[in-house]
Amino acid sequence: MDKKNIVLTGDRPTGKLHLGHYIGSLKNRIELQKSYDQYIMIADTQALTDYFENPERISESIFEVVSDYLAVGIDPDLSTIFIQSQVSALPELMMYYMNLVTVSRLERNPTVKTELAQKDFATSVPAGFLCYPISQAADITAFKAEIVPVGEDQLPLIEQTNEVVRKFNRLYNTDCLKEAKAHLSKTSRLVGIDGKAKASKSLNNAIFLSDSPEIIKQKVFSMFTDPNHIKISDPGRVEGNVVFQYLDAFHEDKNEVEDLKLQYSKGGLGDTTIKSLLNDCLQKLLQPIREKRAAIDKKYLLDICIEGTKKAQKSANRTLNEVKNAIGINFFEKFSS
Repeated sequence: MDKKNIVLTGDRPTGKLHLGHYIGSLKNRIELQKSYDQYIMIADTQALTDYFENPERISESIFEVVSDYLAVGIDPDLSTIFIQSQVSALPELMMYYMNLVTVSRLERNPTVKTELAQKDFATSVPAGFLCYPISQAADITAFKAEIVPVGEDQLPLIEQTNEVVRKFNRLYNTDCLKEAKAHLSKTSRLVGIDGKAKASKSLNNAIFLSDSPEIIKQKVFSMFTDPNHIKISDPGRVEGNVVFQYLDAFHEDKNEVEDLKLQYSKGGLGDTTIKSLLNDCLQKLLQPIREKRAAIDKKYLLDICIEGTKKAQKSANRTLNEVKNAIGINFFEKFSS
């Protein structure tokens, strides 16, 4: 079957993947790989913008992330999994694109502004972090990706990529670069088990795909519900109740979840009951994923990364060659012809 269009997606390897990844990006990628030529990037270079003082965490996490990919159903025969740092065309493309973007434009990018505020860099902003949108533009255009699955907070990065594409094509009178369209997830971000923020590795408030049955149960029963729901007979608040948010996301019987919400809000349903139901639901979901993950051989993971990276290198090098030809700096080819 001929696949239509090219998809670029990926993750930063800073630890194992969790349920937030599963309900959002991973399920999305499983579907996309059936009909699209999908590249999945292990963004280790980008991860260094946050962990440049702890590179071991990144290198140790690469195989953890790839294991999670395979365990949930991403097929290396259908999706190309590659390691960003091993594709040398990407930083070279980024260097050319840096001439097309001003510092003030980078600082105005809403995604960058939000992350700068969160990290409290003050006036000591690493250049690598500030230039992240240009790096992403290189990643996307290197594979001529037409579709990029992202959350709404990442839309400004896609727009900035397209600004680079339009400026480059206009400036050098070419059409070698393609604009990309954002593919938004149908599911909202999964809240952390503490109810205070999104599920995150760094905040330690997530359930990981590889968690043991005991840890899953412990995390479920520690979930934030309604602090005023003291007695079973008390009416409980459904809004902001983490257990119900997870039941909405993972329980197969949506009608049953709605009935439980109604009963909980009226009174007569205890937190232990809904947490037990959620625990059973997540155990059923994660057991086969965990078992498949444990059976994966590390040599197999390495082979997948090597083969995927070889394919990615060829694709990115073709684009790089076109870019250098458009600029007029492909000297050896130019003067030997």
